[in-house]
Formats: sequence, C-alpha cells, structure tokens
Amino acid sequence: MAQALTVGDKTHAMSLKSKSAQDIVITGVGIVSPVGIGLSALTENLRAGATGISKSKFFPGFASPDAVTAEIGDFNEETAKKIYLKEVRRSIKLMCRDIQLGVASALMALEDSKLNMESIDHTRMGVEFGANLMLSEPAVLGGPAVAMSEITGDASFKGWGEAGYSKMEPLWLLRYLPNMPACHISIASDARGPSNSLTLDEASGNVVIGEAVRILQRGAADIMITGATGSYSHPVRTLHLALVKTLLASSPAEPARRSRPFEKDRSGFVVGEGAGTLILETRAHAEARGATIYGRVLSTGAATCVNPDGQPRYQDAVKGALKAALRSAEMEPTDIGHYNAHAAGLPEADAAEARAINEVFGSYRVPVTAPKSYVGNSSAGSGLVELMTSLAGVKAGFIPRTLNYETPDPACDVSIVTDPGVSPALKTFVSMNVTRKGQAAAVIIEVE
Repeated sequence: MAQALTVGDKTHAMSLKSKSAQDIVITGVGIVSPVGIGLSALTENLRAGATGISKSKFFPGFASPDAVTAEIGDFNEETAKKIYLKEVRRSIKLMCRDIQLGVASALMALEDSKLNMESIDHTRMGVEFGANLMLSEPAVLGGPAVAMSEITGDASFKGWGEAGYSKMEPLWLLRYLPNMPACHISIASDARGPSNSLTLDEASGNVVIGEAVRILQRGAADIMITGATGSYSHPVRTLHLALVKTLLASSPAEPARRSRPFEKDRSGFVVGEGAGTLILETRAHAEARGATIYGRVLSTGAATCVNPDGQPRYQDAVKGALKAALRSAEMEPTDIGHYNAHAAGLPEADAAEARAINEVFGSYRVPVTAPKSYVGNSSAGSGLVELMTSLAGVKAGFIPRTLNYETPDPACDVSIVTDPGVSPALKTFVSMNVTRKGQAAAVIIEVE
C-alpha cells in the first residue's frame, strides 16, 4: 500500500508492508471508560468533546483535590450484576472494582468478536492482561487496624501477624490480586492457552499487546484476549498520591477543565479508572472465520531510561520506545498519521515527551492528541483505554481533539489537535504510555 503525505514543501512516499496472513489483527473491542462503555458510546462522546471528569459521586471523601476524578458512573453494583457481568455474576463477590472493569471489558470484546465459542480450539486461545497493584477499601482495613492498635497502641504493622491478619475478610486475597483479571477471564471464556499478567503501571496495556503479538507470531495461540484494567480513582490510592504534592491537578476550579495535557497552566494529573480489551488473531485465522477486522498491530516498542539516582529520563524513554516501534514496523516517522500522547498534565514529564516527539519526528509536525484530557490517568488501564480513543476516532474519520488546551506552552512545542472533526491524513497512529519510573511502551496501529 502506498500513500503520499505532504509535510511543508516536501512530499514523502509512504509504504507499509502489504497485508499478509501473518498480520496480527484486531477482531474484537471492549472498553469501559469514563467517556463511554462500548466503542459506539466512546466514539460519540469523543466526537462531541464530552469529558468524563467531574467531582466523585462514589467517593466524595477522595484525597484528590476537590474530590475530582474521572470515574465510570454507569458502572455500579446494579449494572454490573444485570448487564456488564451478568454472565459471571456469581463471581462478582470475588472481584474488586478493578477486576470487575477488566472482566467486563473482556466479555464485551469477546461478544464483539463474534467468536463461535462452541467450535474454536480453546487450547489455542490465551489471555494477556495488565493490572496495577490493587488496594483494599478503607472498610476492609478498619478491623485489622483496630485489632493491631489494641496490641501496639497504634495501627502499627508490628501487630499484623498476631492480630491484624486474622481480622481480614476471608476472600481478601482473591479480591485484590493483580493476576485475578486474567484468571476470571480465562475461566469465563474457557481459555486454556498461554496466560500472563503484567503490572507495569501506565505502560501495562502497551506491553501486554507486545507479548500477545509475539505469542501469536510464534504460533503458540490463534486467539489472544489482550487487555488491561486499572485505577487511581481509589480512596487509599488518592491518599498515597496526595502525599506527593506535585502529582495531582489542583486548578482550575472547574473539574471538567482540570486535566490539561501540554497546556501552559497544567498542574498535575486527574485520577481516573478504566479498562479495555482487544481480541487479537492472525489475519489467516480471522479471515477463515469471516471476522470483522478493525485494524492491524504493526509493531510495539519499549524502553526504560533511569538515572543512577533513580530519577526517570522521560525524554530518552519515550524516544527509545518510539524508535523501537518504528524500527520493528520498518516505518519512517512520516508514516504515522497521528501521535496518541501519554501526556498526563505533569509539567516536567509533558515537556520531556514533547521534546522526544520533536526529536523523533523532526520537521514533520505530527498531529498530537492527549486523551487524558477526557479520561484522566487510570494507571494500568491507561494504555488500552487511550489507544481505543484513536482507534474509535480514526475508524469514524476524525482525530480526537485535546480538551482544555487554551494557552500553548513554549516548552511543549508540538502540534496539538484541538479542533473537532480533524480528518486523519493517514490511518496509522502510535500510542504511547510511560510510567513515573521511566518505563515507556509504544504501539503502532493501522486502522482498516
């Protein structure tokens, strides 16, 4: 396939690898996000520029400034049992909210893929899923804290073994282990192929896509249920984040305007939650069963860059992951239709990512979208949720605009998409995520 892209006064020839039976393609999509549950709802809300950020309705006592969060209001105990987790409702008691979101997104993706679960070889279907370390709710920790204080005079962990542990709820461990999303999904779908769980904060989603792709490429599976779930929108986690005063956004006053990636007056990120799942197959397997194909995964790339003192080198990490993905796909920077940024709203990290973009793309002013302006930062859920904003947009003929970009920052000199209805010049995009420890991962997708 050849296309021409005009950049400045130069025309660049674009040539991607021809489609082949070995391509890794996307045949099912499931998303549970603050701006929509399901791809259709996500697409329409992105088109309308509707934010998912507001004051928390579930946890008004959040430690995040003004209890501002990007939470999924339509996903609650009632809708989980009656709609989103109806097939596995007996297992809901074994799932914390993070797990529920992940399983719901996977069930949605499986349904969307129209796989015939009666005829497939279940030993050839695997699960790759990302998650963050899951934290117990305050109510779960209350009893142990009281029991420990009776021994030590405060809630010291010195009394944990003697008094605290025995007061934990019986199903505590099963409800919060980060490998449990993959376990529940495997059981629900009878997936008996390769299975793995990764906990890599914001980079989790893009890294699991890379692992799933390699499993399919080496012939160890025909189908991979590939996703991630995560949340910073949690009473205990917001306490942790609030201790690092430079992380959480505190202005402006209006919740909907608080997440401001790349913007001059950005003050930090907004906590969020979300989960997304892709069904990945080889093109040969997908076409043999007449599947609808959303797009193909052209490549992935990852890099970690940290100083000897432990401080992350964001610019080098993003640059390394981008270059690795482009090299793997045998693509030039000008072959990328738009860049889906990690950009959480952190002053230094956003500027470092902008420098990396300019270093890799050079004179090509690649269009940049920053989806955290809609959905906040959902930790391990970020990668899949954000990738799907670009997938949904390009499929519908537009690049999702970046919200709240009012005053440009000279330190972030990149081409931010702010207007609604900007048509993508190319159907390729790269999605980037990077952790606060300097671990970056990129995925290049071509929408079909």
